[in-house]
Amino acid sequence: MKTVLFLIVAFVISSPVAYSQNWKITKNHKIAFSNSDVSGVFKEISGTILFDAANLDASKFHLKIKVESINTGNTTQNKHALGADWFEALMYPEIEFVSDKIKKTDKGFVAIGKLIIRGFSKECSIPFTFEKKGSTGTFVAKFSINRADYGVGKSESEESDNMQITATIPVTKIK
Repeated sequence: MKTVLFLIVAFVISSPVAYSQNWKITKNHKIAFSNSDVSGVFKEISGTILFDAANLDASKFHLKIKVESINTGNTTQNKHALGADWFEALMYPEIEFVSDKIKKTDKGFVAIGKLIIRGFSKECSIPFTFEKKGSTGTFVAKFSINRADYGVGKSESEESDNMQITATIPVTKIK
């Protein structure tokens, strides 16, 4: 019995997850989007961030953006974005990203996983940087997606389909 208990404790201690750092998203985050037709922000994001630059195998992102928090600066545009032609917020209230793996790159990192919008799930690579200052830090991701891949809006041109996303997510370490 002692041997089994020792093996369990040894496994937990040596497991990469035991060494990952858990981060909490703080205020002042910004999820901005833009293309040739529209720009705006999503004001609400939540999720789980396990990240340790020294242990990427144990790192994981599971992020959710509340669709109703969209703000384009135009009330009519906001209502349209929440409707059936765009995000269909009543049926699909969240945009979700779940990472499968995180890799180091020359410019920072890349999170590879599933981006889920309107029930469409596509593999997505999100390059990001992470600046750590003690028990706080900031993730910054800049990437683009094709909104037509997720059934968002009506395609008018290839240029208007490509959405530029910039996510700035300040975090604090959870002890």
